[in-house]
Amino acid sequence: MAIESVKKMVAAAKEQIDNISPTEAARRAKDEGALIVDIRDVREMQRDGAIPGAMHAPRGMLEFWVSPDSPYTKEIFSEDREFVLCCAGGMRSALSAKTLKDMGMERISHIETGFGGWREDDMPIETYEDWQANRKR
Repeated sequence: MAIESVKKMVAAAKEQIDNISPTEAARRAKDEGALIVDIRDVREMQRDGAIPGAMHAPRGMLEFWVSPDSPYTKEIFSEDREFVLCCAGGMRSALSAKTLKDMGMERISHIETGFGGWREDDMPIETYEDWQANRKR
C-alpha cells in the first residue's frame, strides 16, 4: 500500500477549512473574540516566540483537549467562539483544523502561513518568557 503524501493531505484539508491570513486572525481575535491556538511544540515557542494572547495546545493533545468525553478535556474548547489554529508554516494547523471540523467544531480556522507568516507580516510577537508571564495575568 502506498503512503499518502502529506502535501496532498494538507491540500485536501485546505479545500474544506477556513484559511486566513495573520492580519485576519488578529482582527478576528480583537473584534470578534476568536482565540488563537498555537499548536507548535513548546520548544518551537521557546525558540521563536509566541503570539500575544494565544493559547498553547500541543498538537499531540489537541483532539483530547477538545473531545468532551476525554479525561483531558479543556472547557475552553466548549466556548461559543472561533478557534484559529496556528503552527509554524500552516501544514499542521490545516490538518488539525480539518480534524476538529470532522469532530464537529463549527467555528474553526487556521492561519494559512503559520507563525512564519505572522512574523513575516510584522505582527506582534512576544518572547516565550513574556508570553508565559502575560498569560498568567
